[in-house]
Amino acid sequence: MQTKQDVIAWLDEHQSQFTGMADQIWASPELAWEEFRASKLQADLLEAEGLRITWDVGGISTAFVAEWGQGRPILGFAGEYDALPGLSQKIQPSPQAVVEDGPGHACGHNLLGTGCLAAAVAVKEWLEATDQTGTIRYYGCPAEERGGGKVYMARAGAFDDLDAAFNYHPGYVNFAAKGSAVAVNQIRFRFHGRSAHAGAFPHLGRSALDGVELMNVGVNYLREHVLDSVRIHYVITDGGQAPNIVPETAEVWYFVRAQKPHELAEVTERVRKIAQGAAMMTETRLEERFTGGLSSLLSNHTLADLQHEVMSFLGSIQFTDEERAFAQAINDQFLPGTKEQILESIHLPSDAAIGSLAGDVFPSLDEGHTMLGSTDVGDLSWKAPLSMLWTASFPTGAPGHSWGIVATSGTSIGHKGMMYAAKVMALTAIDLIADPAKLAAARKEFEAQVAARPYVCPVPDDLEPPQHEHPYRQ
Repeated sequence: MQTKQDVIAWLDEHQSQFTGMADQIWASPELAWEEFRASKLQADLLEAEGLRITWDVGGISTAFVAEWGQGRPILGFAGEYDALPGLSQKIQPSPQAVVEDGPGHACGHNLLGTGCLAAAVAVKEWLEATDQTGTIRYYGCPAEERGGGKVYMARAGAFDDLDAAFNYHPGYVNFAAKGSAVAVNQIRFRFHGRSAHAGAFPHLGRSALDGVELMNVGVNYLREHVLDSVRIHYVITDGGQAPNIVPETAEVWYFVRAQKPHELAEVTERVRKIAQGAAMMTETRLEERFTGGLSSLLSNHTLADLQHEVMSFLGSIQFTDEERAFAQAINDQFLPGTKEQILESIHLPSDAAIGSLAGDVFPSLDEGHTMLGSTDVGDLSWKAPLSMLWTASFPTGAPGHSWGIVATSGTSIGHKGMMYAAKVMALTAIDLIADPAKLAAARKEFEAQVAARPYVCPVPDDLEPPQHEHPYRQ
């Protein structure tokens, strides 16, 4: 296993091992912080491959690091494996749950984690075969969808000595990112009032729910007076027990997103003031609980260019007529114009001819743009050079976090995108090891980025991740 072609052939030869793992994780979806089966499945395979396993990274029972080799460079591959609630879905082109209200892989993390793992193992095999010096790490990262496992791992120093890092995400087309993503604060606002009979003695009560609703009204008026890149959204997690009881407690959970730290701080403070005002208006007591935060994303253009070169070398992903038909049947289930809006959101050229699946290679589509979603990959990107890779794995008309993504993540469509990503990341990593000048260029760019604004962990020191005992570890 000496050449790039050897690495490609090795991944092709072992494809069933990795697609089988992805399918196992797909079939047993687990929510954030509780990815017990997925984390053990991955750790066991990596240990069998000769990697050293360290558990409880960042104080999280489902977070681990698998390491092989010695010396520099130290290259990290960051995988994820959490699912989303309420999105259980069968592998079919129409919505139908496997388990009603059960979780599902509506962001393709069964593919994401396994693709990064496959790349890490392939590079380990190449290092061993060529007797090269270097250290490979796979990071099993929990809770990307909820609290941001990588944030706590970063706070614990897990990424501090990396020379470069790799992460990919299943998507609609193939390209290496040069754009950014917004940071986010997650806060729960709980109002405490006084209960009373809502019919006989309403004047004796103080409604906590009124506090929640007045806060939401105020925040909705605030939306007119924020930057276009700011996003604010919420769910009411507690609205009272019964209509004939003035609610004594009520809670609303907010995500506040902005691109730059000072923008996020300013908007968050305005949201807090609105909550305080709502408490004053309703004569209720406000309790605020900060539950998590994620940093914005730094993209390394040097790494993005290297990954694009590898994609150009590999060529496009070839989908079959049956796969395209399956994807089209999913697209047909969504509102007219959905596909066009999705393709516009990822900045595809207006004249690009895109069908139900898009396997072609594109240059970085997001340079100069900010993705309005958030990811804890942002916190990793402040610790080491990183360019998030996107590969074609989903129907072009299925919105993210939808049943259509779940259906595809368990099929050969998702498998092809995953294995393509593994090849791109593995070959790019080999380029960095074989040519230190390329790694030095990526580091120089990264160091200039963080010199202007050093990393500050977005969660306070006293905030700990949810604690769970891992049932499958001895």
